[in-house]
Amino acid sequence: MIGSEPSCAVRQGTALTVPKSSRTSGVSTPEAGREPCRSSYVTSNGHHRFACSMSLACCAGILAGLLLLLPSLGNAGSPRIHLTPNFTMGESFRYHIESRTTTTGTTTTPIVNPEAASQLKQVANIEVRLDVVGVQPATIGTPGAARLRATYEKAAASTETDAYDPAAASLDAQYNNLQGRFVEFTIESDGKISHITGLDQVVSNPSAAAAVRAWINGFSPSGNLPVEGISIGQKWEAEHPLENTPLANLLWRSSSSYLRDEPCELPGQSTLPAQNSATGAAPASVPAPLANSSEPLCAVILTTFDILRRGSSADATPEDYRHNGLRTFGTWIGNGQTLDTISLQTGMLLRSTQTSTQKMDFEIVSALSGSKMHYAGQVQTQSEVTLVPNSTPAAP
Repeated sequence: MIGSEPSCAVRQGTALTVPKSSRTSGVSTPEAGREPCRSSYVTSNGHHRFACSMSLACCAGILAGLLLLLPSLGNAGSPRIHLTPNFTMGESFRYHIESRTTTTGTTTTPIVNPEAASQLKQVANIEVRLDVVGVQPATIGTPGAARLRATYEKAAASTETDAYDPAAASLDAQYNNLQGRFVEFTIESDGKISHITGLDQVVSNPSAAAAVRAWINGFSPSGNLPVEGISIGQKWEAEHPLENTPLANLLWRSSSSYLRDEPCELPGQSTLPAQNSATGAAPASVPAPLANSSEPLCAVILTTFDILRRGSSADATPEDYRHNGLRTFGTWIGNGQTLDTISLQTGMLLRSTQTSTQKMDFEIVSALSGSKMHYAGQVQTQSEVTLVPNSTPAAP
């Protein structure tokens, strides 16, 4: 699973409000409730004055995840497979989602807040039931699009900070309020997600909304695979722009590899020794060829990614910031990896684990008054999405 674009909430005091970007994300949705990181300038006595306090809680939402779609580098000698789920009307599945985020950072503004939080730790636990509520007919062996309803049966989040942060409390409340609510979305025949509805009724906090979008996209990893199919040993790369950030020309660049097939394993089952999560490598005692195994097999796909900026210009101002009299400077880098396990039999995601780190050090400056905000910090995340075993079809 790959997360979403950054989004921030203003904490307190005189705030920056950044105009909504006119750019759009790669996922088609009918609602327009997304809020990017925002800033603003304030006019006083004919002059622009500038002050902001960037909440650690909003920065924690940066790593919700980003969808990557790429052409592949083929391995023509091996048979290719397509890992697209073939849903049946009335089917029901459950996933457990757990994420841990640690954010450290400091914000320097014209208005000093000596009691501002500098560290935040948040843990979120979600259980989602997916019900197939509509299926289009298959065409020439290709599964038809399916409409799914995601109901949040359990949802809880807790946050620890080294100082009171009202934005953190608000974010916790948004996660806790997910319980009992639902959103609907379509998984197209190529695995891509479209037509997400109900999200604005479920969450209003931009960081929580970004996390929900990332989880929904992660339920269909086939949407991020090469359209011509994949084979063991194949590698492919992706490059996707990071939008709605304070710095322009940021890229999310990934490299993926279809490592192997192995017997499928869910929590509570033990068919193989533990693998090396840092490299995705199988234990030496496990034979590589598993084609003759009687157990259901899963594809294991490892993705490593980096966040970097294209170009060397010191001025990193996005056009929407520049239009409102602001200039931005600084750096934003990151890296991480995702390990996905996908059933060869059903095309369903069984497990996805991700670790990532982002480091940010940037300034937002009013071109007219010279007032500025400086933020320096780091966000580390660990997340896991797991198919709950023994899921049964929904009652007709």
